[in-house]
Amino acid sequence: MNQINSNPAIKQGWLRAILIIIPFIIFTITFLILGKVISNLIIESLINKSIADESVLSQSKKLFTQFFGTIGTLLIVWIFTRFIDRKKLIDLGFSLKNRGKDILYGLLAGSLLIGIGFGILWINGNLTITNINFNLFNLFQSVLIFCFVSLNEEVIVRGYILPNFMDSMNRYLALILSSLIFTALHLMNPNVSFLGITNIFLAGILLGIGYIFTKNLWFPLALHFSWNFFQGPIFGFEVSGTESDTLISQTITGNEILTGGKFGFEGSLLASILCTACIVLFWFIYKKQDYKLLKA
Repeated sequence: MNQINSNPAIKQGWLRAILIIIPFIIFTITFLILGKVISNLIIESLINKSIADESVLSQSKKLFTQFFGTIGTLLIVWIFTRFIDRKKLIDLGFSLKNRGKDILYGLLAGSLLIGIGFGILWINGNLTITNINFNLFNLFQSVLIFCFVSLNEEVIVRGYILPNFMDSMNRYLALILSSLIFTALHLMNPNVSFLGITNIFLAGILLGIGYIFTKNLWFPLALHFSWNFFQGPIFGFEVSGTESDTLISQTITGNEILTGGKFGFEGSLLASILCTACIVLFWFIYKKQDYKLLKA
């Protein structure tokens, strides 16, 4: 008899959420290292043969490494989902049915949040555009890189940890705890700051606010991708302290509390305000949808 939809092997949802963290870190790091070693062997050979521009090939290294890291994450999540939770991977929230609005909300929210922040800093004189560097192939690679980044982080935190916490406790408490874990996963990022970490926590709340009502991943996936892609490759900020190949080259001056400094826009008070406003907005949107479904 097929047991895939039977009761979980471990009854407590909170325990399932905690138990996956260490294996996730081990799997992801192992696959990232494997991807980096293999990409170095392949890409260095291409650089030596002058087959392509070095900056393009460097971006290809990042893509190759991130792809392997995402494979590691999907593998450990599949193992836990299949053998501990005894569910299918699609049950984590990958159903596309009636989720067009969620994808649109996510893409618009991420791009608008970063665009508004960029505009305010520019108008205020804290940001100066120094160059426009259009490289279509690098932009295409950046799209793929940040698709993998969003999938990697969302499938573990919002797809697995958050719903398992929700099985054991109030959904708002589950959202807070999952956001704390999301924050902890970013503690070793370059140039990390207190305000940056605070904003990572707020981002975790924002990314999970739709999931606690819909149990679907497409809103956080779209938002996470859009936020990172427009923050780094388009508008030229660091992404959680990490530099990327950018369309717009810019310089930042002024108080780091306002600008975010070397951690990027995510380390700014401006990001705190915009994230908080967005959390409130999407809480009202999804709460209203949830109320309508309960009345239907």
